[in-house]
Amino acid sequence: MDQEHPATNRQNRTREHLKQALIELIKEKGYHAVTVKNIVDHASYNRSTFYIHYPDKIELAEDLLVSKLEGLEAAVGKPYMHGHKFYTEKLNPQSFSIVAYIYKNRNFFELIKYEDTLPRLHTNFPQTILKIYKEQFIFDTINHIPVNMDYFKRYTAYGFYGLILNWIRDGFKESQEEFIKEVIELSKTHIQSFEFIGKLAHKH
Repeated sequence: MDQEHPATNRQNRTREHLKQALIELIKEKGYHAVTVKNIVDHASYNRSTFYIHYPDKIELAEDLLVSKLEGLEAAVGKPYMHGHKFYTEKLNPQSFSIVAYIYKNRNFFELIKYEDTLPRLHTNFPQTILKIYKEQFIFDTINHIPVNMDYFKRYTAYGFYGLILNWIRDGFKESQEEFIKEVIELSKTHIQSFEFIGKLAHKH
């Protein structure tokens, strides 16, 4: 009963094509040089089709940023059962669906390498990772050492972001498995376990 209308599917597909065109054009010429005409030419649409979906390039850019970062938040909880405790000693590559999401959407996340890029990507990407750490997890330190947990989450989130940034800038040279293995080894040095309390993966 919940099937999407064919027209809705078509609209979603059109929006995806426009977003894709914007990503490719930013890499080619920088965000500020891209015009609506460039976008519709690149995506093989006409201007009237563009304006059905977005009033301007700024709205398209905002939709692209928000949808990808919301997807990042939603991807995190996929391997975890809500309210369960997970020990870093027992983590495996499947434990990091966030890395799989970044790799799958690498065409988008590569935009972080560019200076004239999607507005607010450089601030909102790391802030989203911090938000994930703050809202979706409760951490237990090695040997239950008491720490300022707000600082701890900031330190860990920005450390993880730094590793991701390096992985992207290196052109994803390490495989996902290799990258995750390194992250797990580092996590074991300061995190004993964590509990997932975030959004459930199937939440729409």
